[in-house]
Amino acid sequence: MTSLRKSSLAAGILYLITFVSIPTLFLYGPVKQSDYVLGAGPDTAVLIGGLLEVIVALAGIGTAVALFPVIRRQNEGVALGFVGTRILEAATIFAGVVSLLSIVTLRQTGTGADAVPTGQSLAAQYHWTFLLGQALLPGLNAVLLGSVLYKSRLVPRWLPTLGLVGAPIIFASVIAKYFGVYDELSAWSGLAALPIAVWEFSLGVYLTVKGFRPCRITAEMTAEAALSSRETTA
Repeated sequence: MTSLRKSSLAAGILYLITFVSIPTLFLYGPVKQSDYVLGAGPDTAVLIGGLLEVIVALAGIGTAVALFPVIRRQNEGVALGFVGTRILEAATIFAGVVSLLSIVTLRQTGTGADAVPTGQSLAAQYHWTFLLGQALLPGLNAVLLGSVLYKSRLVPRWLPTLGLVGAPIIFASVIAKYFGVYDELSAWSGLAALPIAVWEFSLGVYLTVKGFRPCRITAEMTAEAALSSRETTA
């Protein structure tokens, strides 16, 4: 297996792993309720959701690390920006998880009604962290990575086109939610996020199954690998 195939396979699998957090839409339901700290639990659903999101955050960073050596040959500045936004997205995920797990701790310590305002504040913090992180940054990721993949032809152009079309849609949706036009769990929010989700899932499947298409970048990297191999055996 060549280094190019290893990079594409790693990136593809990691992209698919980022979808394991989908169940958190339901797992986090109870902890966001204002009276959760007064309940008797259990906390298992929230703990599982937090673990899934931690996995997603690390997998997200992994996708950028796996792709960087390849896409930097098209545009190193944009490739570095993609790594940066992926890390920032992961940081917001961790911050959101900490907020919800803090609510669990309040409930477990039995602080009672006095902790309700604190729990509500932590839930609100998670809402805004999610909106400015997991909702907004995937659109920016799509612009950065999509533009590089489209120009380099490392994958079929219809793939990055999905991301480039979906980015302005999700940006508009984030702005609408920011000003309270509709909330995160509304149908409009789901529809706006769909193109980006399809882009990331399709990219993950393609890189896992097919790998990179032959292009200038793959030719350069293959030639360099062959030269290095000859020099090593000489």
